[in-house]
Amino acid sequence: MTVRHVCALVLLAVGTGVLLLSAVGLVALPGPFQRLHALTPASTVGVPLVVLAMAVETSPGRAALKLLVIAVVVALGGAVTAMAIGRATAQHERLLREDSPE
Repeated sequence: MTVRHVCALVLLAVGTGVLLLSAVGLVALPGPFQRLHALTPASTVGVPLVVLAMAVETSPGRAALKLLVIAVVVALGGAVTAMAIGRATAQHERLLREDSPE
């Protein structure tokens, strides 16, 4: 086993652990906001770590660069999506006015 392979396995294990804990939180938590808090680490940490593990395992080059771009897009997109879902849920439950700038 090479050092690169061991690093990829560690990243994969940590990323998979985050994804599994998020899935348990999704099932165990009662409300939509609590579930949203459980799912946010999956998209901002779990998936990027798994993609980073794949990038480390592949040889340096275009494929690894594409995987790193995917990791950044998922991490940023996951945070924005979580905020949008939280805002829409708050508006739907009348916790926030629809015309509110915040």
